[in-house]
Amino acid sequence: MGTHQPDQGVFRSVLPQDVDWQPFPGFPPAARLAVLVGNPSEPHPYVVRVKLPSGERLMPHWHEEDRVYTVISGVFYIGRGETFDEEKLVAYPPGADIVLPGGTPHFHWAKSGEYITQVTAIGPISLEYVDPRDDPRNT
Repeated sequence: MGTHQPDQGVFRSVLPQDVDWQPFPGFPPAARLAVLVGNPSEPHPYVVRVKLPSGERLMPHWHEEDRVYTVISGVFYIGRGETFDEEKLVAYPPGADIVLPGGTPHFHWAKSGEYITQVTAIGPISLEYVDPRDDPRNT
């Protein structure tokens, strides 16, 4: 099943059991990404979901695009800054929305169990680590 494309004139739904979770090169091996709407590599709107298993961290990074995160399940811990600092983490419950301007260094931790967030943005999708040694694409 393909994803819905912007300006596609059809009604479409994506049920939880139909979400196609895939590895993403910029994520730790256990993390997953699913494309729900659009093609994130193009300069158009997209909607993706990110699943981070319990205990996993995304070290400090930033995105060129502005993003809106919606917490779908679990508790989403996010902190701002160029170094991972547990004291800067803020916990967001399911249903919360977080607006993250492009260029904002931040980090995530699935501190209390797996979480799923939905990201809405205008592509192309980007992910740049503050410290290149934290980037799984460099190993």
